[in-house]
Amino acid sequence: MKFTEEHEWLRVEGDEIVVGITIHAAEQLGDVVFVELPDEGTTVSKDDEVVVIESVKAASDILAPIDGEIIEVNSTLSDNPAMVNDDPQGEAWFFKMKASDPSQMDEFMDEAAYQKFIG
Repeated sequence: MKFTEEHEWLRVEGDEIVVGITIHAAEQLGDVVFVELPDEGTTVSKDDEVVVIESVKAASDILAPIDGEIIEVNSTLSDNPAMVNDDPQGEAWFFKMKASDPSQMDEFMDEAAYQKFIG
């Protein structure tokens, strides 16, 4: 897995990249009550807002970590947003994408660097 400074994780599965938020981010948000996911087939550029998360504490946007196309969304989160708190780095992934430029993944942190980043 790779990690961004925006507390997203990225996991490569074949030619797809699965994106979600880290345990740290889920803890900071508190109880998640709403998740708005992008449409499948949407083309995104790095740093585009693609997911809206609302918790009892705040609303946050999840940004596209790389350029590509959203090929699948985790629609279960729309009906059960609390999954984000229960399993943020597992079943509560937000979307899968096909990267336009897979080399963009090289700029992200590995787990050890991310743990150091969050201190």
